[in-house]
Amino acid sequence: MNLISAVKTCLRNYATFRGRAPRSEFWWFILFFFLVSVVLATIETAVFGIGEVSHVDGGYEWQSNGGPLTVLFSLAMVLPMLAVTVRRLHDVGKSGWFILIGLIPLIGGLVLLFFYVQPSQQGPNQFGASPNGGPPPLP
Repeated sequence: MNLISAVKTCLRNYATFRGRAPRSEFWWFILFFFLVSVVLATIETAVFGIGEVSHVDGGYEWQSNGGPLTVLFSLAMVLPMLAVTVRRLHDVGKSGWFILIGLIPLIGGLVLLFFYVQPSQQGPNQFGASPNGGPPPLP
């Protein structure tokens, strides 16, 4: 799965909390969200003057204060991001409710990161068929 197909899949299934999402779909969508947020924040700084660029020792520092474009994009992506995260947890055999572990400071985020980087469970599990098409062929 590439960036374009992952974004299309996530936006098409923006409110689908059933099924499974492979690692590639999840991480490509995270990258898409990050890149678009940076581009929008840069536009807001350049066009609207929201944010600031300052000179520091050895370079420049940029700070964005979250303008209207970034806020609207983030709000539009809440449901698709939540849905792909739940489907990713399903793919490793965990309930979507495990997302609430993230509310535990530091430890919760690390546990979720561990789940997100795990390989997909081979074959079907209680959440559906494998999004990767089943087990790999035998040599």
